[in-house]
Amino acid sequence: MNSATMAQPLPHRLIATTIPTTIAAMPTRPSPLKAQRAAATQADPRWASVLARSAAADGSFWFSVQTTGVYCRPSCAARTPRPENVQFHASCDEAERAGFRPCQRCKPRQSSALAHHTALVADACRYLDDGLATGRPPTLEALAQRLGLSASHLHRIFKQATGLTPRAYAAARRAARLRDALSHPASGSVTDAIYGAGYQSSSRFYEQSAQVLGMAPSRYRAGGAAQEIRYAVGPCSLGSVLVAQSTRGICAILLGDAEGAADALVRDLQARFPRAQLQPGDAAFAALVAQVVAFVEAPGLGLALPVDVRGTAFQQRVWQALQAIPAGQTASYAEIAQRIGAPTAVRAVARACAANALAVAVPCHRVVKSDGGLSGYRWGVERKRALLQREAEGAAAATAASAVASAKKAT
Repeated sequence: MNSATMAQPLPHRLIATTIPTTIAAMPTRPSPLKAQRAAATQADPRWASVLARSAAADGSFWFSVQTTGVYCRPSCAARTPRPENVQFHASCDEAERAGFRPCQRCKPRQSSALAHHTALVADACRYLDDGLATGRPPTLEALAQRLGLSASHLHRIFKQATGLTPRAYAAARRAARLRDALSHPASGSVTDAIYGAGYQSSSRFYEQSAQVLGMAPSRYRAGGAAQEIRYAVGPCSLGSVLVAQSTRGICAILLGDAEGAADALVRDLQARFPRAQLQPGDAAFAALVAQVVAFVEAPGLGLALPVDVRGTAFQQRVWQALQAIPAGQTASYAEIAQRIGAPTAVRAVARACAANALAVAVPCHRVVKSDGGLSGYRWGVERKRALLQREAEGAAAATAASAVASAKKAT
């Protein structure tokens, strides 16, 4: 190539492709109006329900998205919009008058799945109650067919809504009808009350009477007047402890202060068993109290005594879940609700914990808030803290001893 050729200018197209150009991305700032709208949305408590896609908020409000032109229910599974593009509405009509159309994904005009399931479960409960009144409660299959569902689907949504299976619900309602009938002397004989409650045979009921009533039906009709409960109050590191025993087993373990608590504990016991004959325990009963006190001092060792646990079907399911929590560990109220198959029954779980009469034996002290904090405890938060600390130390000591034993075996 000669010098003349090298001096010729390059074609324009070649220059454009060989000289790189860089355009710097200029940062964009949101306009003051958009920032103001975003701040207003984020300050609105309804925005938290949108972020959480809360099905519980469905029906209480709707929100629209300016950029898409649609409005949704709070639980909509679509991508979360930017807050500056969101408006809240009190009704679907209000959103449509503002120019928005219904979301095709969450279909806000239709009833929510939660509301639909709740209505189905309410119908199922009504059909079960009607069947109990005639002595012929429907089977799960018949109930599902009447509601237009499969048996497995009905079983699942019923348990989610009530915390009980349809069979357990029917048993609980039958027991409630029986207790109500026995509480009214004008209702007739015990046999009439049994059949009127929905039991199909008296022999089947008497097999379950201790579990349903905690005593014989005749005693229940008398308000427990013929039932004898022995009790004693003794000291422990948590203050005072009252131990009460029925013919079926330990029916109450109540905690109180170290001084002047005996009378208050006995009054609490009397309120729980208003017509029972309370008898102070003798010297032999003192040995049983010593066993309970030893258990309170070291819960990880377990209580090798029969217990008389009385409560509704739901309460007993909660208490069974509490007894499955190992010493040294905790669970939240929401986790217990999940474990019993009733994730929305968190408050009902808390009420069941508060109704527990067997302190430590039914370890409601092992239930904490979702953030791990200590919430209310029937016998005082300080006792709850002391029990949890004691159990944690015991579990740590057991783990250390197990590690030492394993190391000795290895050598």
